[in-house]
Formats: sequence, C-alpha cells, structure tokens
Amino acid sequence: MKSAFRNTHCLTLSRYSLNPNPSILHFVPFIPYSRSLPSPVSRSLPSRSPLCLALFSTTMAGGDSESPVTSPSLEKQFEKFRVQLEDSGSLRERIRAVVMEVESATRLMQASLLLVHQSKPIPQVLEKANAQINVLKDLYNKLAEVVRECPGQYYRYHGDWRSETQMVVSLLAFMHWLETGNLLMHTEAAVTLGLNDSDFALDLEDYLVGICFMSNEMPRYVVNQVTAGDYDCPRKVLRFLTDLHAAFRMLNLRNDFLRKKFDSMKYDLKRVEEVYYDVKIRGLATTGDSVGDQGILKI
Repeated sequence: MKSAFRNTHCLTLSRYSLNPNPSILHFVPFIPYSRSLPSPVSRSLPSRSPLCLALFSTTMAGGDSESPVTSPSLEKQFEKFRVQLEDSGSLRERIRAVVMEVESATRLMQASLLLVHQSKPIPQVLEKANAQINVLKDLYNKLAEVVRECPGQYYRYHGDWRSETQMVVSLLAFMHWLETGNLLMHTEAAVTLGLNDSDFALDLEDYLVGICFMSNEMPRYVVNQVTAGDYDCPRKVLRFLTDLHAAFRMLNLRNDFLRKKFDSMKYDLKRVEEVYYDVKIRGLATTGDSVGDQGILKI
C-alpha cells in the first residue's frame, strides 16, 4: 500500500512540474506522509506540490531583485512641492498664533458687552468694550503683515480668521447701535479694524454674517430692557430690524451659510414684534412714530 501511495505522489509531481519527464523526479526529496492535522496557515493556502512551491518561491525572490528608480524630473517636482507645503504650514502656524490673540481680545469684549443685558449703564459697558478695539486693530495689522509675505494668497488663508472676524464685526455693530441707534456701515467697520487696505480688506460676506450675528442679540436685549422697565425699547429695535431685514431682501443670496444666517433674522424680528405687541396691548408703550404702530409684520 505504501508503494501505491508513492506511485500516486510521483504521478502528481509529474503533472505539476514544468517538464513532464519522470526523470526529473529524482531532484525532489521524498516527503514522508503524515496524518497530523494541517496548521491554520496551511489550510488557508491552496494545495500545491512541493515542486510548485519551490518554483513559486524562486520566482518571488527574483522579482524583487530590482527596485524602481525615480526619474530626476519627478523627484525635482516633488521636492519643490515639499518645500511649498512646509512654507505654507509654517505660515499657517504664524497666522494661527495671531488669530488666537484675536480670539482672546474678542472674548474680553464680549464679556464686557454681556453686562448690557443686566441693565448696566451703557456708557460704562461701552467704555470697557472700547478698550479692546485698539488691541484688535493692532492684531489685524500684524496679521496683514504675515499674509503679505505670500502675495495673492489672501483667500487661501482667509478661512483661518473668517469666523473670528465675523464675531468681531457683530460686536462692533452691536456697540455702534447702542451708541447711535444706527447700523455700522461696512466702511466704518473696515476703518475701525484697519482693514481698509486693497490687499488685506474686510471681506463683504464676513461683514454681512457679522451683522446677522448682531441681530441675534436683539431679542434678548429687548426682553431684558422691558423687564428693567424700558417699554420704549421694543419699538426702537423693531424699527431697526425692520429696516435691516428689508435691506437684506435686496440681496440675491445663494443657499450657503450667509443665506442661513439671513433666514434666522426673520425669527429675531418676529420675537421682537411679539414683545412689542405684548407691551402695546397692555398700554405700557409710549406713543412713538408710525413705524411702531404698524403691528405685527407678516413674514
């Protein structure tokens, strides 16, 4: 029976060998038959004869003898890319360092303005907030010097300080309204922050988003002022937001972040209208101009 097995094994080797000549079989060592279970690795591999495995190992070893050589032009191009990416990363780190200082000054300004919701005197509140304006102006001048090192790349790095600038504009606009009752214009905001240069200016969308952020503070301000006994505040805020909402209607806004923020303005206006309506029907509102007596605006 053992001789029959050896004959069958030799026949199998002759089928898988490159040369079907049986004389080649004397180069293959005899592998004794074992009834032990195959290892997990061997079970996952397809069944092959020892000669096929030897030929396969020789082919794989010879295939890795030569490594690909990078062409000089390709290596030169990617070396240039490496230098550009490293320079860009270094510039972004410097920009981010300045932006973190802008965030710190903005938080201090915002903390000062929050006192207006506690019925603190407006001149006292504005005095603390105005102290940060010069700090912000110096920081934006510093940021402009960093960006000018890479001419023509303003919008490449603009996203690194976009959200911070929008918040700064909203705070400045709220302060301006508390002081004058009017809207802070784009040119006025640019001059205040020192962003009136041609190569480093106040982006128009950042200004508009900042104005939308400012309108979000109006309903809270109205509620707190009425609670404190200022029943004429809803009429003033209603007139301001109505004019502002009508002005935004003139713009053809796309379906982006600015459009979403503008859509939130109508809810701010509606909340102020509801407060004014409650004050009006209770007879607490003083007699004002016709704008305050127009009633609830249908949106």
